[in-house]
Amino acid sequence: MKKKKVIEDILHGIFLILGLITVGSVLMITIYLIISGIPAIREIGLFDFLFGKEWASTAGDPKYGILPFILTSVYGTAGAILIGVPIGFMTAVYLAKLADQKVKSIVSGAVSLLAGIPSVVYGLVGMMVLVPMMKRLFHVPDGSGLLAAILVLAIMVLPSIIKVSLTALEAVPKEYEDASLALGATPIETYFRVSVPAAKSGIAAAIVLGVGRAIGEAMAVMMVAGNAPNMPSLFQSVQFLTTAVASEMSYSSGLQRQALFSIALVLFLFIMLLNAALNFFLKRKKVK
Repeated sequence: MKKKKVIEDILHGIFLILGLITVGSVLMITIYLIISGIPAIREIGLFDFLFGKEWASTAGDPKYGILPFILTSVYGTAGAILIGVPIGFMTAVYLAKLADQKVKSIVSGAVSLLAGIPSVVYGLVGMMVLVPMMKRLFHVPDGSGLLAAILVLAIMVLPSIIKVSLTALEAVPKEYEDASLALGATPIETYFRVSVPAAKSGIAAAIVLGVGRAIGEAMAVMMVAGNAPNMPSLFQSVQFLTTAVASEMSYSSGLQRQALFSIALVLFLFIMLLNAALNFFLKRKKVK
């Protein structure tokens, strides 16, 4: 008995240390971004930085307005979620409740394969296949743009949404569905009116993971979006917050480098606020 207690105390201590390391890592990243990003915002001006429409960091008279990056990231993420969430959610419901075991095994394997594909491969396929197709289909000079980025991101968020939603749906007690069926509800009504609401917290977590993947993606987006600091347009080259940092960090210096850290700080705060807002609304619903 004493030996078992010692083992439990050791495991508890290990888990506590790992948790503290995680929290400490987040705090270190936060502090580093604040220290590195605030000086540029002070020098440029908060309003000019956030709402300026021109980014020309290497010009003789440099401009550091990131509004095009912010709007492009918001529109691109929203578009990817609007496309990816319904497809991922319906796929998860089908796999959890309707598909036979053989089909479920095949599709689940394909989803796992999608999750393991590197971002650069998505970008390469998008650049070689999707971009030329967009050019021919819509008769535009260049297929690179916001729409191509949205489609690539929509595919990239599918694995996270499907796998987490599937796990949440499979965790719903079977007794809930049996009770609904016993009351005369059809299987489809039971799945969408009983199982899905019971798994809503897990489905919400899946959406958060999908949003995080879409907002934080850089390499694939850089290869299909055109990488030009324009205001967002479906068929015009655009630049996301992530790609703005990735494309210029290697040769940046001085105020330009500090401004890139400021962009990273804005992106970091945006993701944190989004997660905090979603957690707030979920907890409020649970309390009610």
